[in-house]
Amino acid sequence: MMGLGLVTASCGSDDEKPAADGPVTITVGCQPPKSNPKEREAWEADVAAFQKAHPNITVEGKDAFPCINPDTFQAKLAGGTQEDVFYVYYTDVRKIIEKKQAADISQYVGSVKPLNDLRKDVMSVFKANDNSDKTYGLPRNNYNMGLVYNRKLFSQAGLDPANPPKTWEEVRAAAKKIAALGPGYVGFGEYSAGNTGGWHFAAELYARGGSMVSDDGKTAAFKSDEGKAVLENLKQMRWDDNSMGSKQLLQWEDLMRMMGGGKLGMMIGAPDVVQSVNNDFKGKFEDYGVTAVPESTGNSSLSGGDGYMFNPKASPEKIKAGLLWLEFHELTPGQGQFNYARSKEQGRPVGLPIPDLYGNSAPGNEINALRKQYATVPIDNFTPYVAAQGDITNKLEPPKAQELYAVLDVAMSAVLTRKDADIDKLLSDAESKANKILAKNT
Repeated sequence: MMGLGLVTASCGSDDEKPAADGPVTITVGCQPPKSNPKEREAWEADVAAFQKAHPNITVEGKDAFPCINPDTFQAKLAGGTQEDVFYVYYTDVRKIIEKKQAADISQYVGSVKPLNDLRKDVMSVFKANDNSDKTYGLPRNNYNMGLVYNRKLFSQAGLDPANPPKTWEEVRAAAKKIAALGPGYVGFGEYSAGNTGGWHFAAELYARGGSMVSDDGKTAAFKSDEGKAVLENLKQMRWDDNSMGSKQLLQWEDLMRMMGGGKLGMMIGAPDVVQSVNNDFKGKFEDYGVTAVPESTGNSSLSGGDGYMFNPKASPEKIKAGLLWLEFHELTPGQGQFNYARSKEQGRPVGLPIPDLYGNSAPGNEINALRKQYATVPIDNFTPYVAAQGDITNKLEPPKAQELYAVLDVAMSAVLTRKDADIDKLLSDAESKANKILAKNT
């Protein structure tokens, strides 16, 4: 039935039919590896269903790991081994477009039926930055940062898990109550090492309405009222409130391990943090909730995601066939990645509010209804996060993101480890280093 549905959805008149009449084979990147048998099984079933609906198209998946490697990307293009439909992180898209390493699909992408329902801020990732409105790819995943919190600890501290903090003042108040539960309890945890501190600085800066870099990307912009507020807030929580614990210089897995251990109240993170805490750090889905980053309503949230672009040497027939595959596998409610009935049968978690490709539109509402129908996790725990999305704009990481994050790790670690840290000087020093980094990008 999956294949029959695709025939109905994808084929109109002969003039509208996007795929070529003759046989065409496309190679597609980021096929799930055999080491992930459930996702591999789902992929292969989808390929079979797609090819049954489109017998003139053959899909050859490529499961190279990692799915995209910037160090070998150019060599694969030059050597002719880059996939026809290749996987890409949002953060690499702009550079790929500028270097003309992807095909312009503007004249073909109109065949993708849900195109106009996709979130405009998500599709803008795959647009040329020259006012031409040219399109170079389609999204597969999209998320933005939120505030992950321990609902169980909220209840123990006399807080309402259904009404999580919306401002940083409310975060401070909640964190103090959680820390007061006893030794070892941490109200709010924060990263400050391994580039993760700078990453969270950016998330909290965006939520306050600030920017990491200037509009042209040539100079740092975080030495601002918003940037100062991020550091001042953390410094006050750490030293005045004593709600962040004494152990600092935390990075990547540290906060998730603390969350899984049941003594961390809140942290910044995307909804998939809850999945990691459940799967890898002995937490339980029902104990956690997610809401928007405080004060991001009306502002921006640091976002990320991935998608697919097309080999610049791909023929029109391959591009048309690739678009049909992407529409089916990545963009159709109830099919491909959104086949939640199958995911539930496989024992995979269903109910996380990502990817959010459509927002409040017909396909988005259909996807959310399917998530609810087949949910294996408590979706009500994500309601505050979902409810806020209509008032938040996705904002991508800055250019030279990891280098800038490393610079801002210094400022984040300073305010969390030194009571006398000079915030103005920290931001001035970081700005000077960041400007030198950004100057190399122009």
